[in-house]
Amino acid sequence: MSVLRRRQFGDPILRQQTRLVSPKEIASAEIQSLIADMRKTLQTNELGVGLAAPQVGHGIALAVIWIEPTAHRPDANKYSVVIINPVILRSIGRKKQLWEGCISAGSHGTADLFAKVPRHQSIEIEYLDEHGNHHTEVVKGLIAHVMQHEVDHLNGMLFVDRVKDTSTYMTNSEYKKMLKVSAK
Repeated sequence: MSVLRRRQFGDPILRQQTRLVSPKEIASAEIQSLIADMRKTLQTNELGVGLAAPQVGHGIALAVIWIEPTAHRPDANKYSVVIINPVILRSIGRKKQLWEGCISAGSHGTADLFAKVPRHQSIEIEYLDEHGNHHTEVVKGLIAHVMQHEVDHLNGMLFVDRVKDTSTYMTNSEYKKMLKVSAK
């Protein structure tokens, strides 16, 4: 497994619509290796919880989500999934603003830019997993937020496109200071 080079904001691949992945492709050694490398890449990042294929230079509809409790997310439930060809079937409930960053807006494996992004608190999503199995499920909270972020990546959208209150933008160092203050 390798840690993959991430593409940064400004790279044209991050603004492109991805192509669907066929079940035959999912089973290929190339896609299985990409998934393993994406997991490894995501696990080496300080704040990252999701990684879409365009972020590592592949224009395909595939993302890896890896959420674990951390010092700034102590109540997060551990959650790991590969979503291929995801489609959000419906958005449920009101939107809620949560802090969001993107490891393609940063260096050294972390996000350098954060802002509050309004996203639906629950979604119903349909996708294929890394074995080509079909799933339809309702997810909520942080998982729903992350899935919406990753589906946006697969559609050529970045989190900065969704920010409504531009006064919430902050750098990584200020974000970490805010987390320390709110943890007290």
